[in-house]
Amino acid sequence: MNLVTRYLGLDLRNPLVASAGPMTQTADRIERLAEAGVGAVVLPSLFEEQIRAEADRDERLAEVGIDSFGEATSYLVDPDASIWPRQYLSLIERAAGSGVPVIASLNGSTPGGWTDYARAMQDAGAAAIELNIYYLPGDAPPASSPHGGLPPPVPAGASPFPPGRDAEQRYIDILASVKSVVSVPVAVKLTPYFSSFGEMAARLDKAGADGLVLFNRFMQTDINPDTLTISTGFKLSNPAEATLARSWIARLRGHVRASLAASTGVETADDVAAYLLAGADVVMTTSALLRHGPAHATVLLDGLTAWMRLKGFGGLAELRGMLAAAADATQTAYGRSGYVSAVEHATQTYAPR
Repeated sequence: MNLVTRYLGLDLRNPLVASAGPMTQTADRIERLAEAGVGAVVLPSLFEEQIRAEADRDERLAEVGIDSFGEATSYLVDPDASIWPRQYLSLIERAAGSGVPVIASLNGSTPGGWTDYARAMQDAGAAAIELNIYYLPGDAPPASSPHGGLPPPVPAGASPFPPGRDAEQRYIDILASVKSVVSVPVAVKLTPYFSSFGEMAARLDKAGADGLVLFNRFMQTDINPDTLTISTGFKLSNPAEATLARSWIARLRGHVRASLAASTGVETADDVAAYLLAGADVVMTTSALLRHGPAHATVLLDGLTAWMRLKGFGGLAELRGMLAAAADATQTAYGRSGYVSAVEHATQTYAPR
């Protein structure tokens, strides 16, 4: 069975990608994932705040004449930080020998010099960069900003939230900044929360994004009524969350040049197959690997192969995008059709008898 695919201009042995998370945090874990059969891995994100903090630390040490690589720096390193910039580059170098393409992940929310770190990632051996722009309009600037990490004063009567077009332009500016310093492909991991997601995808495509990853899951704050506190936390995804990403991949297929990566809600081989039918070039998973371990990658790939054989497919090219929106179909008609069908089905199924 031919599972070979192409993503970001990279030739992969199959479309299953281990996405950013604890499973790709060490070279040993990446090696186990490669042995289990994944087509590529995305490393955990290196954050803008970490890059800025290390740069500030090096500047302070330089002022007192201490080598930033010396032992005297140890007391300045946050022991709770999982991977700092220099460690990250070392991880890329070691992971590059795993036999599968290694995609580095850069996470930030503001245009600025931190994006230059993408060049160091490339030089360390990253086959591509996944740009994760985690930005909620209205967030405070980073701690190294002129306001010291606090939001600037808001004039009386003014809104603390930027206009939608300004928020969208931030994505374009950050992408342009990263593209200007690297020659490897750059994918953008996106949130669905745009007033016109399709137009935003098209703008990023036109601005040079080599791939679009759908979707980023925001770690939203919540309210705990028992403790009367604001809580945060991480929850693994479930297959029910995949429908939004699949519907947009099906809409974008054939309308953007960029590769399309599916992310969220992948638990079984059927989930992988559904994303491919919608038009995904690759299917990424973290939660299923965390639940079941690296060997689950083999389970997913074996299941995909069995499903393809059952349906009579000899390769991914025969099925990819089979259920995407037709190129000449209006996006409104495609979306409304599914909506109306879902309402009719719910009415028939749950109406009181």
